[in-house]
Amino acid sequence: MTKKVAFWIFLLGTISSSAVFLWATWDTHRQVAVLSNVDKLSDRVVAGKRAFEKYNCNDCHTILGFGAYYAPDLTRVVQRIGDDGVRFRIKNPEKAFANSWRKMPDLHVSDAEIEDMVAFFHWVNEVNNNDWPPQDSKKRMSRGEQAMVATVGVSPGAAVFQTKGCMNCHSLHGTGGTFGPALDTIGRRLSMEQIEHYVQDPKSVNPKAQMPPQKELSARELEEVAKFLSSLK
Repeated sequence: MTKKVAFWIFLLGTISSSAVFLWATWDTHRQVAVLSNVDKLSDRVVAGKRAFEKYNCNDCHTILGFGAYYAPDLTRVVQRIGDDGVRFRIKNPEKAFANSWRKMPDLHVSDAEIEDMVAFFHWVNEVNNNDWPPQDSKKRMSRGEQAMVATVGVSPGAAVFQTKGCMNCHSLHGTGGTFGPALDTIGRRLSMEQIEHYVQDPKSVNPKAQMPPQKELSARELEEVAKFLSSLK
């Protein structure tokens, strides 16, 4: 290859890549108002963002790709644990993470600030960020039916339990989250039908339940995970 050919390859490559970059930047700015739901930026959402910054939540958590990786990502936190789950963790971190080696300090956040932060998390949850982060992807969640068939050596219900994020809050044999109770022997206490009812509407069984209704589950997924959990004795 001659120097002249190399020069033109470099020049054309630089110009074309710069053009693509500038177009992508312009297109992102053109769509940012729609993608980020600017019309839903209420005073409460703004106040929640200020509270989020006031308590330096990014020192431990990531949100929309920014922050530290010590604690869970908060981009889809309301989708994952619900409003009450968010409130309980902020208000009572010593109880919420009593059995976890990763601790959250009690920052003494006021009730008003907590409600503002819940509103902020709801707004963030609706931002169109190309289905990020992957662990909370609705596409990933919708593949539960496939996982029931494809997962080797695991029962269909166990596959749903793994792929639907149940282990974010619950544990089995010491593996999983500590926010919710361990489910190693749940089949001793609840029947398959009772488990199905609880998963669909926890507060109808226990008004103080922190678990959000699992509305993403299909009828078959609900049946299989309830069958799996009721077998744990």
